Amino acid sequence: MSDGVISSGWDVLDASHEALRTAVRAVPSDGWHLPTPCAGWTVAQVFQHAVGDQIGYAAALTGEPGPDFNPFAPSDDMGGVNPAVFLENALARAAKAWAGVDRDAAAVPVPVPPHKLSPWSGSTACGLDAAVHAWDIAAATGRPSPLAPELARPLLQVAREIVEPLRPRGAYTAALAPDEGDDDVAILLRYLGRAPHWNASTPHDVSGKER
Repeated sequence: MSDGVISSGWDVLDASHEALRTAVRAVPSDGWHLPTPCAGWTVAQVFQHAVGDQIGYAAALTGEPGPDFNPFAPSDDMGGVNPAVFLENALARAAKAWAGVDRDAAAVPVPVPPHKLSPWSGSTACGLDAAVHAWDIAAATGRPSPLAPELARPLLQVAREIVEPLRPRGAYTAALAPDEGDDDVAILLRYLGRAPHWNASTPHDVSGKER
């Protein structure tokens, strides 16, 4: 973990936050308007959405205000935004909120249906959101995947817990059929409706939005 970074104490969430940091740091100055695997959204929009979601998870736990913008209608405007600061403020809020969770609690509030999950599942769901958008941003900017198999496995576990009720709402599209030779990362991505080898030159491989 980088110096000055706040840890949540939840391994999957902290690793997912680091994946998002890695992806965002690698966005070139002219890369914010590139297309992403989230059809119709640019890198800037995915980034803004991911930031808003982390604030939303924190707000669900603490009762503090949520994001002051609509994460589901991101603007694509990065004027005056310092990406590193914008992101770190959101990740710090989420990490602090999850650090204060009672690990023995039966359930904690989350901003996605069913709106209550076990502490492990809730923190991992927060991590899933950060990690999948880290992958979106990395894919859009031609960077290596920031996801490792050891991170993908618990993320898939929680995805199978929360994603199916979200598909009819448009939050995820249908899962893609598995392919021979898929590793744990590819299995997770396909379950989330993403083509593991997506790139901007093959838009027909775009496999749905995660919102």
